[in-house]
Amino acid sequence: MKLSGAAKVSYGLGAVGKDMVYMLSASYVLYYFQDILGVSAAAMGVILMVARVFDAFNDPIMGAVVAKTKTKWGKFRPWLLIGTITNAIVLYMMFTAPPTLDGGGLVAYAAVTYILWGVTYTMMDIPYWSMIPAFTEGGKEREGLTTLARSCAGVGSAIITIVTVMSVSALGHMIGGTDISDREVERIGFSYFSLAIAILFVLFTVICCINVKEKSTVDMKSATVGEMFRALISNDQAMAVVVAIVIVNCSIYITSNLVIYFFKYDFGGAGWRGDYTLFSTFGGGIQILAMMFLYPLLRKFFTSIKIYFISMGMAITGYILLLVLASTSINVVYLLFVPGFFIFAANGMLSVITTVFLANTVDYGELKNNRRDESVIFSMQTFVVKLASGVSAFIAALALQILALSNDTAEGATEIDYSLGVEAAQKMGLRMTMTIIPIIGLVFAIGWFRKKYILTDEKLQEISVELVQRKTKGM
Repeated sequence: MKLSGAAKVSYGLGAVGKDMVYMLSASYVLYYFQDILGVSAAAMGVILMVARVFDAFNDPIMGAVVAKTKTKWGKFRPWLLIGTITNAIVLYMMFTAPPTLDGGGLVAYAAVTYILWGVTYTMMDIPYWSMIPAFTEGGKEREGLTTLARSCAGVGSAIITIVTVMSVSALGHMIGGTDISDREVERIGFSYFSLAIAILFVLFTVICCINVKEKSTVDMKSATVGEMFRALISNDQAMAVVVAIVIVNCSIYITSNLVIYFFKYDFGGAGWRGDYTLFSTFGGGIQILAMMFLYPLLRKFFTSIKIYFISMGMAITGYILLLVLASTSINVVYLLFVPGFFIFAANGMLSVITTVFLANTVDYGELKNNRRDESVIFSMQTFVVKLASGVSAFIAALALQILALSNDTAEGATEIDYSLGVEAAQKMGLRMTMTIIPIIGLVFAIGWFRKKYILTDEKLQEISVELVQRKTKGM
């Protein structure tokens, strides 16, 4: 039976909710604990990296648990609902640290809540994406739903990127009053904002679970950790793509972790929150438009490999322009839209292209190893994104520790303009960390990919013909 419109909308809402939660954690947990609560940047870097790497290894384990689940509600929806509710609770706890905690107690609280957040998010994320075959007929319907869900996930991420900073400030002032410090305003604001997002998250998932019906006959293939790495090692093209994804994502995530610090302590000014929101809104819009329109447009004229190199060149150009503009005395946020366009557009296209490249390695693996490892290969995408997230967070936190950049740095300045209390060397160090290090990573990724990846359109056509011939002979 054809998938109903209500089911499509409900599944898309689920993606919006879960990526709102993911982006809130990914973009602001370092800022919340390090800048607002005063936890050591080095300690936060270790916590974030260890937790994300552990979470990445936890993915296939959760996949195996879901695969063995049998209930009258199916195998996916129970875990989707359980994971959502527990994750929402932990999210609120994570951004509502008891004000009496300090020192080691606060570090322990950050570590426990962040690790629990990662575990419960995986509990929900794995069944969400794995359930697509359980209520679609395959072919165009399945491909269309996947595209819809990915687009809705992008919308969820964009919402958080756009509204968080201003909403946190507004909620903090409304609930805490006007006679409290700016740091206390943000502490209170994050608590109530995370509560609102957690409630929306649960609501959207409940709607998804009610309107999306599983087929009882659908089975889920789940790979063990060992099978996942054996498949990767035996498929040199999958390995080439995975390494490239790690390097590219790590480079870009370093900047995304530090951009709020750039606006607060470098670009500065009384309106830094508004400038940050404008820049984030522009960037989020460009990223989505690049995924939906720019990549398909370029694909009419270039191969995916050429678009990959075009995207990498755009990102490097954007970082160079960002460093140049940031090193001047400009205070007009709209000028930053120029490097922002190149960086965000490149990031949007790269997220699509790397998925395409991973799909290509499945056919190559079947030809080389006589088996199709679709589920194994695609499980690596989540793994490497989380790995890159952990590494980039550690690098960003280490830079903040070295630069001694936090609320305490600007204690001699007014609460309105934090940049007045930051030395020129600290600002330049921040600029170089969020531009030069990503450029080095992207240049390495270009060289690696050019040397290792061989699946051109012509090569893929040859593989397709050979696989068809092999299947015909086996009939």
